Amino acid sequence: MNQAKILLVDDEPDILEILEYNLKKEGYEVATADNGEQGLKRAKEFKPDLIILDIMMPIMDGVEVCRQLRAENDFDSTIITFLTAREEDYSQIAALDTGGDDYITKPIRPRVFLSRVKALLRRGVRKVEEAPTLITIGDIEIDLEQIVVRRGSERIELAKKEFDLLTLLASKPGKVFSRDEIFNRVWGADVIVGNRTIDVHIRKLREKLGDHYIKTIKGIGYKFVF
Repeated sequence: MNQAKILLVDDEPDILEILEYNLKKEGYEVATADNGEQGLKRAKEFKPDLIILDIMMPIMDGVEVCRQLRAENDFDSTIITFLTAREEDYSQIAALDTGGDDYITKPIRPRVFLSRVKALLRRGVRKVEEAPTLITIGDIEIDLEQIVVRRGSERIELAKKEFDLLTLLASKPGKVFSRDEIFNRVWGADVIVGNRTIDVHIRKLREKLGDHYIKTIKGIGYKFVF
């Protein structure tokens, strides 16, 4: 049986009930909350491995919950995915911008949902084989043990997937990583994410590090340059 802890936060009782039932059937330990404020509180008490947040909720929406959680060190590595009934780009981009790892569009099919959950959890525990504990390139230092990035004496705060993406690109400076390879290495080949996912994370990295570290190779992918 699975031992992972999952927190579900959604204001629709029917969705909470069916998702909780299916997750518990798979052996996961599940906690629930029916609004964002309660979800934030439960996350701090329950310490889940994965948080599944509805975006549109009363009191506090899922994007704000994610933003507040990512501001705390305890949730740097927690996997956060969003549920959204919307197809608008804003919802998906906002979810990723605040540190979300993925999003799932409603209506939810239980079998597909469970497959996504399993893939996210596998990605959360997957380790890079023979990875160094420190990557230093020029004035950029990436500490893989502490999950910290520094530029000189400045500490740069990154969301988990931003950190994973930077680590991949910086692991081989000058190498062009294709979009498919980035998806597979950072999100996992069996995780379906939106087409804008990489672009949003690259944009956020450039905002935080500077434009000159990551170069776009048109039609192929990206590379780290110094």
